Amino acid sequence: MLEILNARLARVLLAAAAVLIFFLGFLVCADVFGRAIFSAPVKGTPEIVSMSIVIICFLLAGYAVQSNSMIHTDVFSGIFGVRGLASARLLSAILGMMFFGLVVWGSYEPTMHAISSGEFEGEGALRVPVWPARIVVLAGSFLVVASYALHAVRAISEIISGQVETTTPPASTHR
Repeated sequence: MLEILNARLARVLLAAAAVLIFFLGFLVCADVFGRAIFSAPVKGTPEIVSMSIVIICFLLAGYAVQSNSMIHTDVFSGIFGVRGLASARLLSAILGMMFFGLVVWGSYEPTMHAISSGEFEGEGALRVPVWPARIVVLAGSFLVVASYALHAVRAISEIISGQVETTTPPASTHR
């Protein structure tokens, strides 16, 4: 049940990132054409693009982990067997939980400060609020921690059973 919920949430965030990338493409094109044709770029484009890149990365991170799309190698599976591979997956999940757990822990206070103080980036005609990017970093990192926790549970199950699961998690296939 948790894997299905995690997979669906990751796919919703994947779709949100795709929509953001789509509109960001139009913004960049409008900025380039405005600059070239009218000598008037779209104001705030650098600030919006820099915030959007951070948002896109953390919207996609949960899906990358949930769908097993992170970089990995199977060199050790031939040497150490099924339990060795499952142990490597468990270690990877624990390290991932620790790293992104630190990101959650370290970004909580700055996120709350950005929300309460109305922190922004940019000067002049367009000031871009920082809190949406900070919220996405916090929420995206939390989703990655949850995904790694599910991977850890699966790896422990594989270690106990001695059989490595080769299928993708539920609801992670494209429809």
